[in-house]
Parts: sequence; structure tokens; C-alpha cells
Amino acid sequence: MGIIWTLIVGAIIGAIAGALTSRDLPAGWLGNIVAGLIGAWLGQSLLGTWGPSLAGMALIPSIIGAVILVAVVSWFIQSRKN
Repeated sequence: MGIIWTLIVGAIIGAIAGALTSRDLPAGWLGNIVAGLIGAWLGQSLLGTWGPSLAGMALIPSIIGAVILVAVVSWFIQSRKN
């Protein structure tokens, strides 16, 4: 049950990051899960583990990390299209 909970929280974090940046990642909900999980790792690595925590992820640093990740990935995708 732990891994399912982590994936659900990762998807929510990724969806929040996508909504905050107004950008969609490729692969739909799977992209949201990946962005949420990698963003959580990135945010907690850079900012620490302060604030409320859910499924072992500090929510505020995780969302900030996911926003950074979504912005960078979407910028990279746009630059490759041009």
C-alpha cells in the first residue's frame, strides 16, 4: 500500500505543478507522477524537508521542486520544437 500512496501523492504534486505553471507534460497522468516524484526529490534536496509531510514527502518543497522541473522540461521541449 505504501508505494501506491507514494504514486498518488506524486501524481497530485505533479498535477499541482502543472496547474501552477499552466503547462502540460507529455504522457498525461504518468508524466504528472514522474514530475511529482522527481520534483519531490529535487525540492527536498534543495530546500529540505520542512512543512507538512504526506507519504514521506514534504509537500511545500516538493511542489516547488516539481514546479521547477515542469518549467525546465517544458522550456526544453519548446526549444526543441523551434
